[in-house]
Amino acid sequence: MGMDSLPMDKTTNGWLSGLAGVLIFSGSLPATRLAVQGLDPVFLTVARATIAGTLGLLLLLVFRQARPARRDLIPLVVVALGVVVGFPLLTALALRHVSSAHAVVFVGLLPLATAIFGVLRGGERPQPAFWLFSALGSGAVVAFALRHGIDASPIGDALMLGAIVVCGLGYAEGARLSRHLGGWQVISWALVLSLPLMLPLAWWTRPASFDGVSHAAFWGLAYVSLFSMLIGFVFWYRGLALGGIAAVGQLQLLQPFFGLLLAGLLLHEQVPPAMVVVTVVVVACVAGARRFSRTAPVRPAV
Repeated sequence: MGMDSLPMDKTTNGWLSGLAGVLIFSGSLPATRLAVQGLDPVFLTVARATIAGTLGLLLLLVFRQARPARRDLIPLVVVALGVVVGFPLLTALALRHVSSAHAVVFVGLLPLATAIFGVLRGGERPQPAFWLFSALGSGAVVAFALRHGIDASPIGDALMLGAIVVCGLGYAEGARLSRHLGGWQVISWALVLSLPLMLPLAWWTRPASFDGVSHAAFWGLAYVSLFSMLIGFVFWYRGLALGGIAAVGQLQLLQPFFGLLLAGLLLHEQVPPAMVVVTVVVVACVAGARRFSRTAPVRPAV
């Protein structure tokens, strides 16, 4: 009886941790848009990584974590390039061309990107329906971009697509590593690996003066540094480790809705009904793709 209740408790904790991570990540795009209104996107990228990397190093030292094995170094570098450098930089650049509400539509593709890289890295063979939902979801985004081509920015859209690709790869690698390294340890080590590069770049790209930077931009920097870059991943990777990558990963589907809500409430951005409809379509397609990408678990021999 007690043995049966333990997995249920772990699964529940995993879902709650994953949901907390998704809620935190939902504020990333609005906070980034606030920050880039007063700070250069390149400086914002390296500054947030430097702040989070310093905190991650302190966590590893305080809890006396052993260094990762040599075989984990390359995957950790991939995580760093995807979620520490690539996604923050590309989204910061994109948000100079598009609104955060527009960018959130592309975030609806993130679970699909994670699933595709999970298939490539894990050697899974999804059912044909997976590729059908994948094509439908991608087609919905392309159709939206073409219909709103006058108002939309091709440069911003391309940057957002690139951000989703590198982030999906970083999520897949991080989820795989979290199985044996631990949830918060993965992002902490990835941040520490990038710190020797990010710290001097932050000093080199810093603005000549911060006098003209608004308080809102500083709040945006603080949020993406503390929450988007570190705390969110602590919850997210813990959720993946406890509740399962495939199951908890589907919580990302809620992120576009939370992001759209925050963009409207905090930034007073107009969220056209067509954008909401496309987001719903994308979420539905990604949900179907994720469902058919899962394979039956293999029970270990006892």
